[in-house]
Order: sequence, then C-alpha cells, then structure tokens
Amino acid sequence: MNDPLLNIKGVRCAAVNAGIKNNDDLDLSVISLVEGSETAAVFTQNVFCAAPVFVAKNHLQNIPRALLINSGNANAGTGEKGLENTIKACEILANELNIKTEHIIPFSTGVIGQQLDLSNFESGIPKAVSQLSDSAINDVSKGILTTDLVEKNHSISFEVDGKTVSLTGIAKGSGMIRPDMATMLSFIFTDIGASQQELQDCLSLSVNQSFNRITVDGDTSTNDACTLSASNQSGVQLRDCLKDFQMALNEVTKTLAHMIVRDGEGATKFVEIRASGLDTDEDCLEVAYTVAHSPLVKTALFASDANWGRIFAAVGRSKVNGLVIENINIYLNNLPIITAGEIDKQYTEEAGSVEMSKSEIVIRIEMGKSSSSESVWTTDLSYDYVKINAEYRT
Repeated sequence: MNDPLLNIKGVRCAAVNAGIKNNDDLDLSVISLVEGSETAAVFTQNVFCAAPVFVAKNHLQNIPRALLINSGNANAGTGEKGLENTIKACEILANELNIKTEHIIPFSTGVIGQQLDLSNFESGIPKAVSQLSDSAINDVSKGILTTDLVEKNHSISFEVDGKTVSLTGIAKGSGMIRPDMATMLSFIFTDIGASQQELQDCLSLSVNQSFNRITVDGDTSTNDACTLSASNQSGVQLRDCLKDFQMALNEVTKTLAHMIVRDGEGATKFVEIRASGLDTDEDCLEVAYTVAHSPLVKTALFASDANWGRIFAAVGRSKVNGLVIENINIYLNNLPIITAGEIDKQYTEEAGSVEMSKSEIVIRIEMGKSSSSESVWTTDLSYDYVKINAEYRT
C-alpha cells in the first residue's frame, strides 16, 4: 500500500468515468493549475507520435493552465481527424475553465488507431470540472491506468528555511515499455516557484536516470509524456534549493519508474542489469539494454533457469567497442558465474538456480577497469505477457 499522497497547493483535479473505456472505470481526468504556475515536459521519441503529443508540444509554449488526460483511447494513428478531435476536446475544457484553448495540454493512452468519440468529452469534462478538488490526485492516479494492475504514485517533501516544499508524482505504464520514453504517462506536481526552463532542466536530468532507464519489452510508444508542474505556492524558489529539489525529484521519478517495471505485464521478476568497465557510459548502457531485451534471457529469468550462456551471448553481440573476453566478469546478485571470460571455478548450477529463483535479481556485468557504469531495470517475459498483449483489444 502506497503512503498517502501529499496535496499540492494550487493544483486541483478530478477523474470521472466518461464512457471512453468499455467498463465503469475512471477514464477522463482534469488537472487545473493556479495562475502563476509553470510546466515543463518531455515526450516520446517515436516518429509516429500521437495527436495529443503534437498538440501538447505546441500548447506547452503558452504557459499551461490545465491538463486533460484520457485513458482507453490513444488517439494515435488517427490523422488530421485525430488532431481536430484533440483540439476540440481542449476547447471544451477551456470553455469550462474560462481560459484559452492553447493553455490546455492534452494526453491520451490506450488503443491505437481509433478516433476519439467527442461525446464522451462533451459530457465528461463538465462533470470533471464540477468535481475539481485539491485532494483528488488519488482519483487521477486511478483514472490514467490501462493494463496496469496497480496505481503508481509517490510523494516527498523537504524543508527550506522553515518552509516546506512538496512533490507528488503519478504514473501509468506496464507494457510497451522502452525509453525515450516508455509507454507511459507521468505527471509530477510541486508547490515550488520556478521558471519553465529551470523545471525543464531538472526534469530532463531526472527522466534520464529513471524513466529512460527502464524497459519491459523494448517497444517505444506513440503517446509517452512526463510533465513537471510548479504552482509557486510554497514561498520557496527553485534557485534557492536546486540540489535538494533535484534529489527529491530524482527520488520521485525513480520510484515511479521502478513501480512501472514491477507492474510489467505478466512480470514475476524485477531485474537490474548493471554494466560497467567500458570506455563510455553509452557503451555500458548499450550492453545493459542488449541483455535486458534478449527474449532468451528474459524467458530464462521467468523459468528461474540459470542459463548463463544466454547472458554471455547477449553481452558478446552488443554493438560496442572494447569487449575483451578475458575482461568479462558476470554475477547473479553476488554469485560469480563468469570470471575472466570463463565459468567461475566455484560456480554450481544449484547455486545459480537459487539466485535465479529470487523475485529481485541483479545481473552485474564487469567488462574492464573503467569507472563507466550504467543500470537498466527490466522484467522477465512470462506466459501472461503474451496473453495480455494478444487479448489487448478483445
């Protein structure tokens, strides 16, 4: 059970069932930001990004005053009509809040290739606006989910000269997860005062060490986004506590990122791939991702099969320079399996199976003496992953 979320002064929200999903779940969320707030964001790197991503990027330049989020329909692959529907949905909310359309940033998640039914927004948005509250972030945390099994949220606060700065973040995502970014949405709110550029700098740093270091299946979505909104209600300015704020933000994003991996579709294992010793961090990251994306490694993890040859082979085919077999050491948790490029003399299949059967596993890959190091967090690949994704639209 997650700890209670901190309410952020200046942030009001609501989530309702608008009929976008084919059930009674919450599926339409509105978040209203007090005047004087600033928002930064990062988005998917997928070339075929969804209509709401195009609109959100444009509207982000106009000091956003509200976020409009729907789940159940990604509004991706929907062409000009999708863009028109996105803008129309923003117009509906803008009229309800008495602000300009370009001050709304929209987000969608769900099935790709289906047009939005605007009647859901015409009826749902007024209902959501009438329920706006400064203590409904938990409802939004539920309302953004799709195939997720659990809500993902985290709060943190710290003191600056007797004043409290608070951050609360929520996220969704459990499959089609691969950075830049994953199939995920995340919304983070704080009461600190900051410019958009200050927030952007902090968010980019934080996302790079959290959401951009997770993978469930290697697929990058069309709709991914992460926002950071600051309401300027705490009486504290970011420039006066930059280090503390960055540390707090990093904790929020990393916690949310790990929650996404733990809720990976059909996942039974939470796995860290830690690669070190090559000339650059980028090379270490490439090795970590190559291992993390190997279906053979992932299915061995699911089976608790200590098939170290699959890990060894994945390292060897990584597209990096400087791999020397005699420099390779590989560990399962603290158990050495490969030492100087050969199976460790003390290694036994029984010992390997014990480590592979654990629900949390660290695969440590040492490839040299350099201080470069990167970690990626991932899951195993189970029968349920195939079932969930095979039946996603049925």
